[in-house]
Amino acid sequence: MALKIAVLPGDGTGPEVTREALKVIKAVAELEKFEYTTEEFDFGGDRYLATGHIIDDADIANLKNNYDAILLGAVGHPDVTPGILEKGLLLRLRFALDQYINLRPVKLYPGVETPLKDKGPEDINFDVIRENTEDLYCGAGGFLRKGTPQEVATQEMIATRFGVERCLRYAFDFCRNKKKTGDGKGLLTLVHKTNVLTFAADLWFRAFNEIGEADYPDIKRDYNHIDAACMWFVKNPEFYDTIVVPNMFGDIITDLGAMIQGGMGIAAGGNINPDEGGTSMYEPIGGSAPKYTDQNVINPMAAIGAAAMLLQNSGQQAAGDRIEAAIKKSTPQMKSMSAGRMGYSTTEAGDLVVSEL
Repeated sequence: MALKIAVLPGDGTGPEVTREALKVIKAVAELEKFEYTTEEFDFGGDRYLATGHIIDDADIANLKNNYDAILLGAVGHPDVTPGILEKGLLLRLRFALDQYINLRPVKLYPGVETPLKDKGPEDINFDVIRENTEDLYCGAGGFLRKGTPQEVATQEMIATRFGVERCLRYAFDFCRNKKKTGDGKGLLTLVHKTNVLTFAADLWFRAFNEIGEADYPDIKRDYNHIDAACMWFVKNPEFYDTIVVPNMFGDIITDLGAMIQGGMGIAAGGNINPDEGGTSMYEPIGGSAPKYTDQNVINPMAAIGAAAMLLQNSGQQAAGDRIEAAIKKSTPQMKSMSAGRMGYSTTEAGDLVVSEL
């Protein structure tokens, strides 16, 4: 059965990097001999400015029922108030499609510069698994006496045993699979703040150890406070194998991870519903970079990496692995990962990956 991909090019440079990702998917499909279809949707800033609508229940039902995966370019329009599109499209899709895992590989590719002194690809190679549908992002909270000198604002950090456990089990399984294939050392690190957040963190910590002891005795468990993890990301990134983290803290450390792997131009991620029949969404981590729109200078490697992740998690592991290997061969030939300084145009960088497949 053909793989059905919904394409959301989005805003700014999103359509440009998405075109290169689709170019690479087309080439690898011919080499690996699998069938797929794509359909493009205009969800984003231009549609919102023209119609006042972002995405509705019928659109979401269509994505859920008729597509295996979503490839997203970028969200963010200079003429739309920040937060409207992010909350109305990205967060709504994550919650409505129950994409409860955010998977962020942190890999330094050959030839890519890192700001960390004396660190190379063998040192920066781990995965962050971020819970994606709970925590502070639930939007629970409110105001009291808003607009007065006595105003009170609350934002609730929500953790449920159900949500925590399914994320932890995914992380343990992911870590175990890496160990079996020789890609990891069987170390799973929980990141939270147990010494201060004594309710939510306690639930995570207890579930982490109970599940690990009962069902994953082959996986070594480790724990970091969030502030310590940020320090060790910079000082000793080679320590890490797989990290599991709640939503808010995961948002922070995955951007730090992107920087140590060479920047937003190379970092890809997946919003994953791993349950049978689930629809997942893959995207480059960087924003829409509107100042570079239509200049053909933006780096498409993160979008191409997102395409590799999409295939790896959608039944085409060999094709996804082939794209990742081609990226590793392409990056040493580029002068920089920064827009306008790659030594290649956006389209030429996409062609480079195709040539290395």
